[in-house]
Amino acid sequence: MSALALRTGAVNLGQGFPDTDGPASVLERARAAVAEGRNQYAPGIGVPALREAVARHQARHHGIDLDPDTEVVVTTGATEGVAAALLGLVDPGDEVVLLEPSYDAYDAVLSMAGAVRRPVTLRAPDFRLDADALRAAVHDGTRLILLNSPHNPTGSVLTPAELAVVAEAAVRHDVLVVTDEVYEHLVYDGHRHVPISTLPGMAERTLTVSSLGKGWSLTGWKVGWATGPADLVAAVLAVKQWTTFTSGSPLQPAAAHALDAEADFPQALAVDLQRRRDLLCEGLAAAGLAPRVPEGTYFSVTDVADLGWADSAAFCAALPERAGVVAIPLQGFHSDPTIGQHLVRWAFCKDEPVLVEGLHRLAAADLHA
Repeated sequence: MSALALRTGAVNLGQGFPDTDGPASVLERARAAVAEGRNQYAPGIGVPALREAVARHQARHHGIDLDPDTEVVVTTGATEGVAAALLGLVDPGDEVVLLEPSYDAYDAVLSMAGAVRRPVTLRAPDFRLDADALRAAVHDGTRLILLNSPHNPTGSVLTPAELAVVAEAAVRHDVLVVTDEVYEHLVYDGHRHVPISTLPGMAERTLTVSSLGKGWSLTGWKVGWATGPADLVAAVLAVKQWTTFTSGSPLQPAAAHALDAEADFPQALAVDLQRRRDLLCEGLAAAGLAPRVPEGTYFSVTDVADLGWADSAAFCAALPERAGVVAIPLQGFHSDPTIGQHLVRWAFCKDEPVLVEGLHRLAAADLHA
């Protein structure tokens, strides 16, 4: 869809990347690291300064104590962190429970690992966890639960009660949890992100993945990390050894600077993103696209059935010509495409003039089938 936006000159409200870079001091630290000669291989596990900064970040924000030498590994973005975790911890035929709609990279890696996918669907319009469905999906033969909260693409933030259901099932059936928390700081309206590793019985079975990209508006740097028990971190490192081996050396000291010296940046960003979320949702509603107001992330979801569309893929394919805007259909985020057949994801992480222009175009267009 981003390629379609470039080809047609449409406003890209599809892919989740910001238009503005993160803190200037972090960019300057990266430039300095290049000039200092930090341009050769970093240790596969990551430079000590960044692993130590990640450990401080987890302690400061979540009260999680980590040994930076054995319980933190730097990854090439959260995508590699999740992929390496699944490839390192899942054998062919193992069952993996995950939330749907699911970020598309999860499905690709689960397929590569030969996993048996057991989805638990967050259903429109509220996209809340179905506790009974989760309990039914997890059993003694389940290998792993793949969690994502704040959740892409729905914008739901799992509540402590919902997380407790997951934790109870994981402990009861002795199941590992891999949790993707890249939007951990981007929550709105007083909602709070709670890492599942902080719940009783979960620290020893949970691998937590996050990154610099979303919270510090540096998505192109692809600097992430996985944290947790030493044996789970070692499984990630074992896969990383034979994939990327290491990640951008001069970016790692800059990422450490971001976590320590720009620790307040994500909270300020969340305040601004909440304002932009409201702008997008109000504009979508005015254009006849009733949005679900998200609790976190970069995204809002609408249902296009009321506009007469049989499916959202057709809607999104027509949208650049109809309105000069690009959005993302959600069929591909479900194992059963009919569940997300009428759902569309919109990104509000764009600069305000971009959002205003996109909404102006939507308001001026006939969006009916």
